[in-house]
Amino acid sequence: MKYRWIIPCLLISFAASQAVAQERDLWQDPAFKARFIESYVAETDIEPRVTADERKQLLKVFELMSAEKVDEAYQLLVKGRTNAASAVFDFTIANIHFQREEFDRAIEAYSAAVGKYPKFRRAWRNLGLIYMRKNNFEKALPALTKVIELGGGDAITYGQLGFAYTSIDNNLSAESAFRMALLMDPVTKDWQLGLARSLFKQERFADAAALCGQLINASPDRADLWLLQANAFIGLSKPMRAAENYELVDRMGKSTADSLNTLADIYINEELFDLGVSAYTKAMDMAPTGRPDRALRAAKVLTARGALKETRTLVERINVVYGQQLKPEDRKEILKIRSRLAVAEGAGDEEARVLEEIVQLDPMDGDALILLGQHHGRAGRIEQAIFHYERAAAITKFEADAKIRHAQLLVGQSKYAEALPLLRNAQQLNPRENVQKYLEQVERIAKSR
Repeated sequence: MKYRWIIPCLLISFAASQAVAQERDLWQDPAFKARFIESYVAETDIEPRVTADERKQLLKVFELMSAEKVDEAYQLLVKGRTNAASAVFDFTIANIHFQREEFDRAIEAYSAAVGKYPKFRRAWRNLGLIYMRKNNFEKALPALTKVIELGGGDAITYGQLGFAYTSIDNNLSAESAFRMALLMDPVTKDWQLGLARSLFKQERFADAAALCGQLINASPDRADLWLLQANAFIGLSKPMRAAENYELVDRMGKSTADSLNTLADIYINEELFDLGVSAYTKAMDMAPTGRPDRALRAAKVLTARGALKETRTLVERINVVYGQQLKPEDRKEILKIRSRLAVAEGAGDEEARVLEEIVQLDPMDGDALILLGQHHGRAGRIEQAIFHYERAAAITKFEADAKIRHAQLLVGQSKYAEALPLLRNAQQLNPRENVQKYLEQVERIAKSR
């Protein structure tokens, strides 16, 4: 499938960026904030016990906190926190650190709480949430799973579990978690999008596209839904359906350089060259500090397919956008493309000039040396052609090809005996059926003379 090479990039870059954005939105959700505040309220069936004296201390702590005297409450908690004290002291200290975004200190205190009382569900819940905030998904998973084991499996916990599994690429478990979240809370779109993403990463593209369609009907202004569905269409080998989505996102003003590059890739594969060049140009204008890898690859494809006008337009735009930022290897690629354009357009002198520039940039560029040899051979400059072939043959990677070209030049001069050792050596280095047939033909001619 000619679009298969696009999919792995989409699976990684798109899904990862969307997961982070989704989780960030969840932290701002009023329902989530309410659940965190509720964590201060005791769940009596799975709470550590407190003595009468501890209860008096904790009541005083909560009175201070209600009066917004959090520092005084904290000091009172620290004073009462000992190895023998109830885990509630550790937990309440951890909550204060959590709210202050002192995450490492909160983790330490929550861990102490569950160490003292392993069934302390509220502490496990908040420990899982804080690991999620820190993007430490490996440690979030056992904490969130413990909450569910202790009977605390609600939509938010299952949803967070789904995000954690997605982040470590356990997409089957993520799917199960998101389905449980949806069972308990079918309204929240984050769980539906999480499920769609997990289906996409499992390469269940038809299911992902269908679910995205439902979500788009409810929220047609969400670019992330259109993009995820577009990626699923690519997985289904429906590139033009994907292109429609990418175009819609562009009209919404929400395209990214990556989405435009993918749209351009589709157009080039479909031989809609002018549209492809236009999309690559938009992508480069959007990200002028990056590298033009995809545009350069497209320029090579365009040249090979004879789309010379579009190739020249794209190469010129690459130079305009990136200019002096171009790395030496990119400059060399552009020069090679220009040399191919020169050959295709019959501009022999231009071809030679460009190839000489390439060799100056990189004297070990065997491709350019062989092309120069061919150019001089066509012009009848035999000694110069042989000189470049021999230089290329000194480079291990290009030795076989250079010797074949050298031999062909000699055959053209009826020097069959001189060509034979070159062809035999090339076959030893890199055996090829077509070269073997050519070698046999040259041998027959040489014997007949």
